[in-house]
Amino acid sequence: MYDILLSFTKPETLAAYLVAAAVFGTFLSIFLPYLQGNKLETRLKSVASQRERLRKQSRAALEKKGLRRKDDSVVGNISSKLNLATALEDPNVVKLMNQAGMRGPGPISAFYFARMALPFAGAILTFLYIFFVNDHGLNTFMKYGSLAFGAAVGFYAPNIYISNLAQKRQKSLMRAFPDALDMLLICVEAGMSIEMGFAKVSQEIGGASPELAEEFGITVAELSYLPDRRQAYENLAQRTGHEGVKAVCMALGQAERYGTPLGDALRMMAKENREMRMSEAEKKAAALPAKLTVPMILFFLPVLFLVVLGPAYIKYQKMQGANKAAPQVTELQIDRDYV
Repeated sequence: MYDILLSFTKPETLAAYLVAAAVFGTFLSIFLPYLQGNKLETRLKSVASQRERLRKQSRAALEKKGLRRKDDSVVGNISSKLNLATALEDPNVVKLMNQAGMRGPGPISAFYFARMALPFAGAILTFLYIFFVNDHGLNTFMKYGSLAFGAAVGFYAPNIYISNLAQKRQKSLMRAFPDALDMLLICVEAGMSIEMGFAKVSQEIGGASPELAEEFGITVAELSYLPDRRQAYENLAQRTGHEGVKAVCMALGQAERYGTPLGDALRMMAKENREMRMSEAEKKAAALPAKLTVPMILFFLPVLFLVVLGPAYIKYQKMQGANKAAPQVTELQIDRDYV
């Protein structure tokens, strides 16, 4: 051991060690960049593979839902044979049904079939009620007018139903949309792409609003499929039909076109949507006293009068009963007692 330590003190040994270290350092500095690889290329490949995986997931989800370009059901066959889409054409039905969450040819065929069948059903039900159950003293003209009214109600009933469904769905979307924008902002500022951000938010927001999660999932699929990514944002705005979503989609489209930072746009849009939701809540709170006037008159005031006047009425009834039960003293009895 002492001989080994003594050999390190020799100039020849120290020179050999220094030359070996220099040669090793030279080889390391030359070949180390080749061993490390291109980090940017690796990261771009990772992003491309992630986008392809999202595209496959979206395609599988769409195929699982069974979205078809043609409706092969019984209702669809009847609608196509009778050509109801042309005879009862409604230019806003597709937009309205998309806002209501009804997509594909199946709901459209069912809508036109209902629009054809319900007027006859309404007229028949009105006829049976008026002519066989109770006519309410109507004359002949009013009876046939009631038949026309029943047919009109059946004709416009599908539109009313879809409109109410679209309004309820829009309210559900807007309750969770500001929170979804906050989560999307966090995802974008964390370095995610907009597709991955939409996909992540759609997974997290599903518990609060399944409708919004569905819309974001469709947007992810369209961002992967459509040649123009701005068209995906425009489709999202049309499907929701809300001004706040339209403003966000417009900001995203401009950021996509001009290359502006998405974080600033999303932060501003999230703040505006939160303020919009707060203003809607304040508007409902301000309208609440006027809406409560009629229920208070019908339900609250009678109970209040009963509570206030009830004890007085009970006491009055007891006094009346006591007066009736008391003995009546006549003038003859008074004279007899005096004698």
